[in-house]
Amino acid sequence: MDAADLAFAGIARQAEFLREKEISSAELVELYLERIERINPKLNAFTDVLADEAREAAAAADERIAGGEGGEDAPLLGVPVALKDEIDVEGMVAQHGTSAYSGPPGPEPEHWQRLRSAGAVLLGKTTLPELAICGFTETETWGETRNPWNTEHSVGGSSGGSGAAVAAGLVGAASASDGAGSIRIPAACNGLFGLKPQRDRISLAPLDEHWLGMSATGCLARRVRDTALWMDVAAAEAGGAPPPERSFRAAADHDPGKLRVCWTLSAPRVIAPPHRDPAVEGALRGVVALLGDLGHEVSERDPDWGMVGNDCANRYLKGIEADYDQVPHPERLEARTKGFKRIARVIPDALLRRSLDAESRHATRIGAIFDHCDLLVSPTMATPPVEIGRWAGQGALRTMVGMSRVYPHTITWNYLGWPAASIPAGSSEEGLPLAVQLVAPPGREDLLISLAARLEAELAWPEHRPPLAG
Repeated sequence: MDAADLAFAGIARQAEFLREKEISSAELVELYLERIERINPKLNAFTDVLADEAREAAAAADERIAGGEGGEDAPLLGVPVALKDEIDVEGMVAQHGTSAYSGPPGPEPEHWQRLRSAGAVLLGKTTLPELAICGFTETETWGETRNPWNTEHSVGGSSGGSGAAVAAGLVGAASASDGAGSIRIPAACNGLFGLKPQRDRISLAPLDEHWLGMSATGCLARRVRDTALWMDVAAAEAGGAPPPERSFRAAADHDPGKLRVCWTLSAPRVIAPPHRDPAVEGALRGVVALLGDLGHEVSERDPDWGMVGNDCANRYLKGIEADYDQVPHPERLEARTKGFKRIARVIPDALLRRSLDAESRHATRIGAIFDHCDLLVSPTMATPPVEIGRWAGQGALRTMVGMSRVYPHTITWNYLGWPAASIPAGSSEEGLPLAVQLVAPPGREDLLISLAARLEAELAWPEHRPPLAG
């Protein structure tokens, strides 16, 4: 296996290589550090590269592997990963895409503690938009993060740096979080697999919740089995999410059987009417046809969205306001971020309570779609990845209106807390990635993983690498 193939092998295969002593953690770290030095200046995917720390951790991992450690007790032993720069680690304050934070760092989140206990080696921190608000990764503090498929286009957001880093082969997997689509949108923009887990599947501790229950945390990876491994390591044994029927790695190897699949091009109206791009529609119809060829029962059916978009918007905006109010130096925030705060401030507490209380009613009505199917398929985004600077210089309201037209398909599943995943589905005439979204009933990430793994085998998306991959 040559160096590029090893860089793109994914964390599950790399873990196997390490256990079999076919490679060392030190070799993997040096491989990625060389690629980061060569490729990252064209992308700006990292805020920090922890070269010395990664080398030290890799040496320690290699000693442990030589002593017989690894396997189920440390399934990521020696495997390099990256973290979205919203996670405090020892000695490093998370910057959250801004210059408005200062030390000392807070406690390390349980998510990272679990990865580290499993033996993961931290390569660095990745970029995100200020306070993770936007679906594009362009900030005054950290600059523009560019798409490795076409550097004139966006990587999406808010987990944009993680998406670019994984897509370009700068790391095998990277952490991501999703409060309105921020795992699935970068997955769609970068040709990756991105699973937003069920609410509370992976602990947000030390936080009880984020963005009023909208946020979930997970990863971005090229392969389904990489995400399944990450999920098995990171998922809490007990919590608000129902336990899966089997491990997520077992789900990736499990045939889902014949499924009833509904598909839709519709989306709730959130602020403004959604776009409908012919390339996106073509990608969706192609996946639907493939599902039919694989023996699944497919039918077109739109969920009853009702007015869920209004309640999504209220919860999203008040979640941003809650984050804003915790920033140590709000005077350093961008003008657009301050604009989001001003919009949120006019939403009265009583209206927010109604939006929160409405969740169960929306869940009953929208969830009725699963009386007719086992899974729902929709676009992930309404258009291919937008160009860099699409919303540059625009205020919060115009940005929010624009994003609501391009990213209307993801936020409902954050509001409800249900699992959803984005899978690659070919490319546009311009060579930009296209994607579709798979949505499952509450707690059924295993079903998403199982079907996505079958689709990966058919569509072979990990074989495709962006021009900047080297």
